[in-house]
Amino acid sequence: MAFVYQGDQELESKAKKAAERISENMHIVANEPSLALYRLQEHVRKALPPMVERRVESMDGAATSFKNIQGMLKQSIFLKQQLKYEESRRNKKDSNSVYKRLSAHIVLDLPDLSEFSMVRETTNRIENIMAQARGSTNELHRSHTTLH
Repeated sequence: MAFVYQGDQELESKAKKAAERISENMHIVANEPSLALYRLQEHVRKALPPMVERRVESMDGAATSFKNIQGMLKQSIFLKQQLKYEESRRNKKDSNSVYKRLSAHIVLDLPDLSEFSMVRETTNRIENIMAQARGSTNELHRSHTTLH
């Protein structure tokens, strides 16, 4: 049972018209290039302004998004400055504590122990090892960033 839809006939006629237009345009391009260029110019003249208008409208629509982003960046910078100020205030309060001021005036005599030189040597060795480790991680970081 072959069933022919009304929509199929309409689609078929539209496809036939499009094929005829393409065929006509190909014939014009092959035989009359100046007429083809004229048609191309007319198409651009008609199609370009609406396309540009749509692009400008989409750019105008993006302006609100950029303004929101700008506001959020300003707010985040302000909050970061607030946090930094609060942290500096907190550190300042700690440095003015009564115990620190009192301990600065207390003198404590430590006995002269020979073991301190051994501790000092161990400390120097550990510091050297840590410095070498930092240097190698910096080199690794540098090589990673230059490769990527």
